[in-house]
Amino acid sequence: MKRQKIILGWIRIVIGLFVFAFGVHLTIFANIGLAPWDCLGMGISYHTPLNYGVSMTLVAIAVLAIDLIMKEKIGYGTIIDALLTGNFVQFFNSVNPLPLNSNLWSGIVIMLMGFVFMALGMAVYMKSEQCCGPRDALLVGLGKRMSRIPIGIVEIILWSAVLVAGVLLGGPVGIGTILSTFGAGIVMQIVYNIIRFEPRELHHRGVTEVSKVLITR
Repeated sequence: MKRQKIILGWIRIVIGLFVFAFGVHLTIFANIGLAPWDCLGMGISYHTPLNYGVSMTLVAIAVLAIDLIMKEKIGYGTIIDALLTGNFVQFFNSVNPLPLNSNLWSGIVIMLMGFVFMALGMAVYMKSEQCCGPRDALLVGLGKRMSRIPIGIVEIILWSAVLVAGVLLGGPVGIGTILSTFGAGIVMQIVYNIIRFEPRELHHRGVTEVSKVLITR
């Protein structure tokens, strides 16, 4: 890996996260129920002095710890994800001039579109091979340990576990929550089949490995 490729990889990561964040914004804009991770973050905020954003940051740190335990590589992609994704989502939430959707059927369509953008964004930034964001690293790590199961189904299992935790904490749920839990993984699998992308075949480089290339003349 050369320096130029590393820098271009960072640009790819930022672009991918921007696309991913737009997808997350669409799932929120759909207004038919929070996705599992969002449900968990909101549930935590109900029981602590923390707002939703800080709650999600703490969730990311906890997931990062699990990634380390699972010996998943932590790279610049992980760091950039942690710093930018939430801010990108907030940006889209702030600049969208339209009121939240109020129709169930249009909400379902909007949420499904969000899943497509999320899957595409993940594929874009993971192709930089500088490691995934904390939650995606967890997904890939679990996927490696359940190699016979399609990655989309692995995501359904993961999101179901997160949803249970969110519900127990009182996080808001709705039809969109169920759709997110089971639909996001299926949509992701369809998108990845179409673009022929398999995240488990990537060879990620961690912070140490990439840093050595950057400082070596």
